[in-house]
Formats: sequence, structure tokens, C-alpha cells
Amino acid sequence: MESPQMASASYRLAYADIDFLRRAELRPVRLQLELLKAELVQQEQGIDSTVVIFGSTRIPEPEAARARLRAAEDAAAAAPEDAELARRAAVARRIADKAKYYDEARRLAALITEVSQRNGHRDYVVVTGGGPGIMEAANRGARDVSGKSVGLSIVLPQEERPNRYVTPELSFQFHYFAVRKMHFVLRARALVVFPGGYGTLDELFETLTLIQTGKVHPVPVLLFGREYWQRIIDFDALVEEGTIDPPDRELFKFVETAEAAWAAIQDFYAEADAASLPRG
Repeated sequence: MESPQMASASYRLAYADIDFLRRAELRPVRLQLELLKAELVQQEQGIDSTVVIFGSTRIPEPEAARARLRAAEDAAAAAPEDAELARRAAVARRIADKAKYYDEARRLAALITEVSQRNGHRDYVVVTGGGPGIMEAANRGARDVSGKSVGLSIVLPQEERPNRYVTPELSFQFHYFAVRKMHFVLRARALVVFPGGYGTLDELFETLTLIQTGKVHPVPVLLFGREYWQRIIDFDALVEEGTIDPPDRELFKFVETAEAAWAAIQDFYAEADAASLPRG
């Protein structure tokens, strides 16, 4: 029979006391646990290097995008005086135009994973944020060729679960954005960025800043869709304003197809390997 002493919260083992672990004073411990869990599991799975693929959660596969566009246009046509419905139809049209990137992300992940499989999923393992949209496409591409991929999900109100294409034993969930970001970068040999919003921009500029400041070794940073990126960010203006140096403008490269992206990654490391060879 449990005594009053044994029923007390103070008697619980510290590692089994959820209320205790959730205290503000235990935040450093929680941060360490989040860092260690994903690290140890990836070590056990033999993962040495990764390719991070990021992009909007709002870009679905083309068929779904076309269906949403038809519905939005029908709604706008039925109420031509409604400015909000007109705006939604215009947005749906732009999303439908970008839905081609779902297929590109899926094909790129398949190309990369076919190479990763040859070394037992040790190198060039595809990593995404585990969510829908472009990230789903990348995890799906890895599964298309019966390969493994990683999903680094984050606790968010609008994302209840990881996408169904993430390899189950490589599906992680984080509370802290900072720790999740570390895991994106720790093994990354390339960052491939598709059109996206705040989250995508966050990951892009985080990586560019780390490369710019020498905190990490340079890796290929590939931006899919020159037209999109040049419309939303004026990189040349940053140079002209003196807030970045001209060489910083060369830290990334625009690409349009899966094949071009994979070739850029291969070329980068072929040149790096060649540069490291002894001369004489």
C-alpha cells in the first residue's frame, strides 16, 4: 500500500518526474536532452552526412494545387464584389504556379537517395523539417526509391504530425527551434531551399550567416526558382547598401531543376576534393 511519503511528488525519481523536468530551471537539461537524443540515434543509424531540403509547407503536389485553384476561382466568380475572395484566388494561382517545385523536390530527393543507398545511408541522407508541402515531397522522393530520410519536426499548433513519408526510426520531434536548427547544420553537406516563407527564410539566412562568418565550412546553398527569390529579396541592393560584401552574394546559387541541383552539389565536392590534393 502506498504511503503518504511515497505519494508525494518529492519522492518521485527525478528522471521520471515530468512536472519537475518541465520547470523553468530545468531548461538547460531539456535543451541537452533534445540535442543528445537526435544525435545518438543518428550515430546509431550510421548517418555521417546529410542534404537538407527546405521549402514552404503551403506548396502541395500539382494535382492538389490545381483543385484548390479551381475552388478559389469558382468562389471568386460567384461573388465578384468580394475583394478577399479575389485575393485568395490570386494567391491560389501563384501557389499552383509553384507546385512544380513539389515534383522537383521529390525527384531531387530520389536522385540523392539513390546515391545514399550505395553507402548504406551513411552519406547524403535527405533531411527535411518533417512537415507537409516541399518537405513532404522530399521525404516522399526518398521513399520512392525505397530509401531512408530524416524528419526534424517541431511542435507547432498547425502541424499535428510528421508527414507519412519520413522514415519512422528517423522521425524526431523538437520543442526548441534552436536545437532543431543545430541538427539541420551539424551533418549538412548542402542546403537546398525551395520557395517558402518565414521558416524557410530563417533557415536560409541562418546557414548563409554561419558560412559568411566562418562558423561552418562552406557548403552548397542552392535556391530553387531564380524568379521567386529575386522578387522577394534584392541581394544586389544588400551589396550596394554595403550591408554585405560582393563575395557574400556568391555564397548561394540559383537552380531550376533537380538534375541541376544534384550536379551542383557533385561539382562542388569534386572541386573541393581536387583542391585538397597535393600539388607538385
